[in-house]
Amino acid sequence: MQKWLDIAVSAPAHSQVGGLLTYASELSAEVGQLVRVPFGNREVLGVVWAVHDSLPSKISTHTVRNIAAVLEGVAPLNKHWRQLVQFTAQYYQRSIGEVAMAALPPQLRDLTTIQLARRLKKHSATSEELTAALQSPWPLSEQQIQVLAQMAEAPGPFLIHGATGSGKTEVYLQAVARCLSEDPESQALLMVPEINLTPQLEERVKARFGAVGVVSMHSGMTAPQRLKSWLAAHNGSARIVLGTRMSIFASMPKLKWIVVDEEHDASYKQQEGARYSARDLAVYRAKLEGAKVILGSATPSLESWHHSRPTAEGGRYLRLQMPSRIGAGQLPFVRRVDMNHQPRKTVLSSQLISAIQERVAKGEQSMLLLNRRGYAPVLHCADCDWKSECAHCSAFRVFHKIDRTLRCHHCGFTERVPRACPACGNADIAPMGRGTEQLEEHLAELLTGVKRPDGQPVRVMRIDADSTKLKGSLEAQLADVHSGEVDVLVGTQMIAKGHDFRRITLVAAVNPDGALFSSDFRAPERLFALLMQAGGRAGRDAAQSASSEMWVQTFHPSHALFEALKKHDYPAFAEQQLKERLEAGLPPTSFQALIRSDAKSQAVALAFLNHANLQLQSLSSLNQVDENDSGLLSEVSVYPAVPMSIQRVANVERAQMLMESPSRKALHRALDLMQQTLHATRSEPEHKGLIRWLVDVDPLAI
Repeated sequence: MQKWLDIAVSAPAHSQVGGLLTYASELSAEVGQLVRVPFGNREVLGVVWAVHDSLPSKISTHTVRNIAAVLEGVAPLNKHWRQLVQFTAQYYQRSIGEVAMAALPPQLRDLTTIQLARRLKKHSATSEELTAALQSPWPLSEQQIQVLAQMAEAPGPFLIHGATGSGKTEVYLQAVARCLSEDPESQALLMVPEINLTPQLEERVKARFGAVGVVSMHSGMTAPQRLKSWLAAHNGSARIVLGTRMSIFASMPKLKWIVVDEEHDASYKQQEGARYSARDLAVYRAKLEGAKVILGSATPSLESWHHSRPTAEGGRYLRLQMPSRIGAGQLPFVRRVDMNHQPRKTVLSSQLISAIQERVAKGEQSMLLLNRRGYAPVLHCADCDWKSECAHCSAFRVFHKIDRTLRCHHCGFTERVPRACPACGNADIAPMGRGTEQLEEHLAELLTGVKRPDGQPVRVMRIDADSTKLKGSLEAQLADVHSGEVDVLVGTQMIAKGHDFRRITLVAAVNPDGALFSSDFRAPERLFALLMQAGGRAGRDAAQSASSEMWVQTFHPSHALFEALKKHDYPAFAEQQLKERLEAGLPPTSFQALIRSDAKSQAVALAFLNHANLQLQSLSSLNQVDENDSGLLSEVSVYPAVPMSIQRVANVERAQMLMESPSRKALHRALDLMQQTLHATRSEPEHKGLIRWLVDVDPLAI
């Protein structure tokens, strides 16, 4: 008997296709079933979203095509998964199919029913094969016991505000172990913000629960690996899934616990396609599934802190405090170095150099944080003021001394370093500013002649996106740090969070001042979190914590941010920031969205957004929307379009327009109407140079 199926296929929200497509089928297919369907001149994967006995009257039978196949070897995606996808698409202004297909392993499309059955059989496992011993390998602290008891008695969501080294990870594992022991079919999802944090978490989880039934999901996996993990989670044989932001869409039919570690981290926000926040979706998914969710951090996001305040506007989350480190461990003593009193162009103060040398002599490790990779941000000619600008972006190409290249970190355009200035021929071109490569080189020179306790020379290692390009290189470098072969570690924010370095007793922030006076209102929050997280890598071994230190080199030592950092007082910092944002009407007490346009010229990009805004305003002024919509639109502020801070990337001009409202409902209704005007504006001839537009709801950078 023929049925009519609404099927989600991958198509951008602003395309002519948009949402669901209708297909005919005489094959048995139910809602949530994976199918293969014709789309243009190719065959694509799709998900059945609805089944009808008759064709909707607005659709002609001449335009409806038949589905190609049903993937019978895979159980249908359940209601909660589909609701999660539908909510994501609606909230973040994308199409259902685009979100759904991005969440599924692409290899599913190419496998036959027989191949799928073989893979499912190969990777299946019984629930008894996963060992969950509620017993911790070491005694729990009083604060760990108290937090676990509070989570057992309340539904959540829970925000664990725990100092670095307070044992948050053990709390996560205890909560998961109890869940798995109480329900032999239950599943748990543990999320970390970045790929480089998954190996150590995976090692710890497998050591506790055994390797069977534990899988990982992140973008660094191969297509077959991703398919294997997805199938194991989907059929329930994977009881624990570890992953980055993409894992929030893992199909887990028996999901009972979600953990979002380092919940403040901006990496949980997707920056391409559907710009979702995996942290926020974790809270939504837990509610859908009837599961519990933990958000954990030493420096919670101000949004989460606001939601956990015991006030009328807060109270959505239950805040659980873990202020003390495990055992007798202490947080590092914070020293501020006033760089105004140092000789001009000083990179590392004499006091800091002496402190590093002392740590080396005692067989201890130091870590230096500089959040800028490469040797120098720019190459410069003093004669004619030429700088190493990128030909395709409104940005400078970074000088990388190791391979003698000038490399754009935005579009990837790379050239060999010229022998002389391309503009005037001056042979004396020099680097300006400093990156991690230069800091590594400088440190090696300063520590020449300094010996370790075993008489060996000092070893300096750099960890950043450039030094970890090769597969397995990061794991090898981290192993050298953990084994004590490295004396001084230099790196970007990659090394500042989540890592359990037991030998580091000194952490130094070399040049953190850039974010103090940024035009981005979130810059102080990000800086404070980065510095506190970095400082938390020091003194994690209780035996050495009393002598652990964090050094901050700054030209503004009396700044309120550094005062709070010295006291490790995140609550004071958070409350001060929330007060400022409330007075300014900024998130989390208001809601924002950015509409971005990419075009062949900046004029077209700006004109497209401003014209769409005028069209939106005219809808209300000409009474072309109902009274309710008109009222909602009056609560939304739409600012004129402006070029983005880096307005050209890969020869594409970029502009953006900010929408803001104290009402989430009003903002989203305005976005719905704005999408209509964007589609209408797109077809007008004067916007011919437009390439694309996108919507970023709850943006993290403006």
